Amino acid sequence: MLQATERHALFIDNEAIAPVSGESLPVIDPSDGRVFAQIARGAAADVDRAVRAARHAFDGTGTEPAAGPWGRTDAAQRGRILRRWADLVEADRETLADIESNDTGKPLAQARADAQALARYFEFYAGAADKLHGQTIPYRHGYTVLTLREPHGVTGHIIPWNYPMQIFGRSVSAALAAGNACVVKPAEDACLSLLRVAQLGAQAGLPPGALNLVTGLGSEAGQALAEHPGIDHVSFTGSPDTGRRVAQAAAAHHCPVTLELGGKSPQLVFADADIEAALPVLVAAIVQNAGQTCSAGSRVLVEASAYDRVLGMLAERFAALRAGPAHADLDLGPLVSRRQQQRVWDFLSEAQAGGLEFAAQGAVVDHAPPEGFYQAPVLLADVPPAHRPAQRGDLRAGAGGQPLRRRGACGRARQRHAVWPGRGTVDARRGAPAAAGAPAARGPGVREQLRRGRRRRTALRGRGPQRLRSRERLRGALRVHRAQDGGAASRLTAAPGSGTASGPASAASRKRALASPTRSSRS
Repeated sequence: MLQATERHALFIDNEAIAPVSGESLPVIDPSDGRVFAQIARGAAADVDRAVRAARHAFDGTGTEPAAGPWGRTDAAQRGRILRRWADLVEADRETLADIESNDTGKPLAQARADAQALARYFEFYAGAADKLHGQTIPYRHGYTVLTLREPHGVTGHIIPWNYPMQIFGRSVSAALAAGNACVVKPAEDACLSLLRVAQLGAQAGLPPGALNLVTGLGSEAGQALAEHPGIDHVSFTGSPDTGRRVAQAAAAHHCPVTLELGGKSPQLVFADADIEAALPVLVAAIVQNAGQTCSAGSRVLVEASAYDRVLGMLAERFAALRAGPAHADLDLGPLVSRRQQQRVWDFLSEAQAGGLEFAAQGAVVDHAPPEGFYQAPVLLADVPPAHRPAQRGDLRAGAGGQPLRRRGACGRARQRHAVWPGRGTVDARRGAPAAAGAPAARGPGVREQLRRGRRRRTALRGRGPQRLRSRERLRGALRVHRAQDGGAASRLTAAPGSGTASGPASAASRKRALASPTRSSRS
């Protein structure tokens, strides 16, 4: 366990550095509400120090581009460093999981899985580092047109609190593999694991300045990072509203932005699906990380003929769920903060006032500290498509069910925000078009690599393996072959370029007295 007196500094130039202001922020354990550490309160001056360190690592003295100790590191060597980093993370997995569990309230099993996923991302991008190939393009006789892939330079990364290790892995390691130097601003609610990961990166061989972490408030350090003119690309994962502000700040200095924004992803279940096999998947997609997942499948759309059956089985599963302290390793841990807990309470009160049906509710275990940020998981039934639970991508441990007719599946799935649609059917002709109609798409890779917004307001640029392409500028070059001198002189010029319900339940029988939705129920 971390000690209450432990103070954490910024990580710049491979060193622990105090913030210019000397101020700190408390770190609260969501399981018991107690302060157990302090983090540095970085601000604009600290972000500027980090950006200058990254620029020096990339450009060196600035006399020529990519001449710094990291900028001139060849791709194969970058891959070797990432591979060593993966091994260090794997060896340190238990420590990282313990830190993450204390910091975020995540059950230990989920924290271990996140550390494992981080190592896997490092492995993946280690292998990809020397495979960023350019292209040759057919052109007129006597010419060769080619494209060269180059790193952006210094990239900024704003990491959210719900999956700090995983999102660091798929964002920062991709940028480093492509040759960029990085400045990272982790969420103030969850940054301790990333400080440890940065230390491991230095051990793996990252030169000073290649990776820099500035902790602090989003309104201070995060805004300063998005606004900094020395940043060549910004990556942000978080809410649509904050993503809009990040994009506006970066636009002031014409900086490209990658946004991965929270969604309200649908899970489509057709009557011919294997419901018993689908149930664990449906429930896990809803309650993982206490529902605090931007791609949580918390909107379940069920074909009308199977709706009562599926809802009854889901209700049985939800009633058996238990929330408790992170290290108890139950179905759910606490929510990440008191602020997030209050947001969930407000949402449930709104749902109750709107007359929505509470079909089932789990419980918070008796031994959970009363000061912890707990909320039992809740299942809502018959949620109208236009109602807030069916539209907003807020993070909470709850789900809403809606019946659908087969012809309406595509339309019901088309909501304002959706990151990760799923479908259950044995008929690929039925399932594929329905899922394709939702504003998101699947691709090859491990589960966390797949969760990407693709249309509307879920993202502006591609993620996952595609990030390697979006993180380099394409520079076109036109090679003119000089026939008169045997081609010896060539010229390069820039070119454009759980159990089954006993039977179907009626709506009336589903309505039963539950604990007040504005407070956690306890078993």
